[in-house]
Amino acid sequence: MEAFKTSMLEYSKIILQKVSFDKSLFQKELAKAVRRLLENEIKELLLWVKLNFGRQHKIVFNAQKSLPAFSRRKPRRS
Repeated sequence: MEAFKTSMLEYSKIILQKVSFDKSLFQKELAKAVRRLLENEIKELLLWVKLNFGRQHKIVFNAQKSLPAFSRRKPRRS
């Protein structure tokens, strides 16, 4: 079970690297990743994002300071 959690975190990092050229897309993918991860994984991901893309995507951090709380919404049902 732990391997799956780790792979989701790693998958999120890969996706964020691939979309880092577009701030809006980066922000959307970051929000999606946070919805899918556990609390400790979210902290690790946000630290990784800050270290790797902090200067490039400063707006993401300023606009969504409470990203983990924001992203914990339940998905809509169709």
